[in-house]
Amino acid sequence: MDRVVEYSVDGHVARLTLNSPHNRNALSAALVGQLHQGLRDAADDPSVRAVVLGHTGNTFCAGADLSAGSQATSSDPRGDREGGAAGPSGSPPSAYEATAQRSREMAALLRAIVESPRPVIAAVDGHVRAGGMGLVAACDIAVAGSQSTFALTEARIGVAPAIISLTLLPKLSARAAARYYLTGEKFDAAVAAEIGLITVAADDVEAAVASLVADIGRGSPQGLAASKALTTAAILEGFDRDAERLGAESARLFVSDEAREGMLSFLEKRPPRWAAG
Repeated sequence: MDRVVEYSVDGHVARLTLNSPHNRNALSAALVGQLHQGLRDAADDPSVRAVVLGHTGNTFCAGADLSAGSQATSSDPRGDREGGAAGPSGSPPSAYEATAQRSREMAALLRAIVESPRPVIAAVDGHVRAGGMGLVAACDIAVAGSQSTFALTEARIGVAPAIISLTLLPKLSARAAARYYLTGEKFDAAVAAEIGLITVAADDVEAAVASLVADIGRGSPQGLAASKALTTAAILEGFDRDAERLGAESARLFVSDEAREGMLSFLEKRPPRWAAG
């Protein structure tokens, strides 16, 4: 399997680098799986005090892999779009079940970031869209460069930011969440800091991250893990309460006719049928 997430350790810092620029670091099965493994490796390494989540290319993460999503929604037109189970034993899973499984994997990844005993810092020097916003929000600290832009574009393709709400809603102000969930408009790093999505908007992302890493390095492993746990307890309660429901909602939306049209229109670079104006 090709490496789409690079893992390295430098001193007391583990670096996880999203390295799939050909699809703008979209959340493919390979990227989600390798990122999850990297988090486990960092947690198991006693020399690691902090994890830095970065990227190659000019996009941190573009969100879901829509090419895979559009194939899934059209692969089994008999799939139960209201939440039915997979087909008979030995048969391929329905489109709904395949999509539900991807939602569960994404929820597990976000939870792994939140639950990691190591502080996780997002180093963003590019664009963040849709599911990528959930990754940023899951991190304990997030630094973004002045050229970075952010957007929650799910509603424009007929779906909603369901799973990533587990990490986004605890961080964003209620007014900001309503605005950006509904409009899909882009905003910059300064606004992202103002509404709570990121910690620092910086001209020099690497310098800002290096300063944070140096400060974290002064903490003991036990002290860091226990301190982080205090800040994430309420978020994890939300996972326990809402993850299953949001996963089902995400799958229901992704296999709908509107989502199929939305994803195809995106891939074909044309407005969807419902677009006004």
